[in-house]
Amino acid sequence: MATLTPEQAHTVFHNVFAATLKNESRTTKKILEAVPADKLAYQPDSCAKTANELLRHIASAEFFFTDAVINGVFTPGAIKIPETAATPAEVAAWYEQTFAQQFDAITKLSGEQLAKIVDFRGMLQMPAVMFLQFGLGHTIHHRGQLSTYLRPMGGKIPAIYGESYDSAQAKKAAQA
Repeated sequence: MATLTPEQAHTVFHNVFAATLKNESRTTKKILEAVPADKLAYQPDSCAKTANELLRHIASAEFFFTDAVINGVFTPGAIKIPETAATPAEVAAWYEQTFAQQFDAITKLSGEQLAKIVDFRGMLQMPAVMFLQFGLGHTIHHRGQLSTYLRPMGGKIPAIYGESYDSAQAKKAAQA
């Protein structure tokens, strides 16, 4: 990938990624909260992650990428969900708080920091700011996986990109 100037990197974050990251974080939190607490062991297939494994992966993996943007280097395990966050609601609350802290830190980065070339496991080198999109794609992918677990677990699918059947039914019930 071609390098970005500090001005370009600053513009990409503030005019393109910032609003998208905030919006997508709200959607991610809704999906995490929608996991039934009594169904964390649910696994649609023996080769699939359990609902709890996927829940915790989604909540923490996003910060693997944002931490690399902030610090200019990937550090596996730098941000971990506390063991005390055991329920989906607690994991979602931790996710929301950690996202706010990480987002705040990113908004304070200079154009030079956002444009710094960061190495991802020796396979991919690109400006730090671009790893926000990379991480977001990763989160959306796994969020889609987890959303397919919800109904078989007895959960409700929240609105993601527009109303879901379940959110429409909840709206109708609230109006009745």
